[in-house]
Amino acid sequence: MFLIAELVVLLTTNLILTQALGTSTLFIAAGSKKNLLWTAITITVFTTIGSAAAYFINRLLPLSMGDFRLLFYVLAIGILYVLLLAAIYFADKKNFETTRKYIHVSAFNCAVMGTLFIVTGRAAIYSAVNSLSGFMIAGAEAGTGFILAAFILMAAFRRLCSKEVPAAFRGFPSMLVYLGIISMAVYALT
Repeated sequence: MFLIAELVVLLTTNLILTQALGTSTLFIAAGSKKNLLWTAITITVFTTIGSAAAYFINRLLPLSMGDFRLLFYVLAIGILYVLLLAAIYFADKKNFETTRKYIHVSAFNCAVMGTLFIVTGRAAIYSAVNSLSGFMIAGAEAGTGFILAAFILMAAFRRLCSKEVPAAFRGFPSMLVYLGIISMAVYALT
């Protein structure tokens, strides 16, 4: 029950603070192809490596401590966040200021945290996913899906934010409706 309450708090906080479960990150990034590409790549890195960390957390965490899984996932993503910032700083100090914003926006995005729980749930159902490679592939798939969603959003961004759309509906409200329709269409295909 503790885990469910923590997940609800995480999702609610993200919903209130970022307005729609990580979609505001996409909205900001969709304004520029360069921002979109780097944000999507960074989120894919976080979902892939984060899923590997989730595999080890699931292996090492006793069943009696399952309620602490969220805490350990956040800790793992936090460590990855610091390591990625340090790696970029030491690899390219000159461009660190311009590239660090992608890590800041991507690290604790709901897409990353949600992926860890979804992959863990899939591993509990399908034994083929319950391996390190299975977790990493599922994380990469989630990141790739995020990239595809980002490009779909970018295709409509300028049009839905143009003067042709009524002012009260322009921008964020029209993008949410657009995302809802696209989500239903993709869901119908699966």
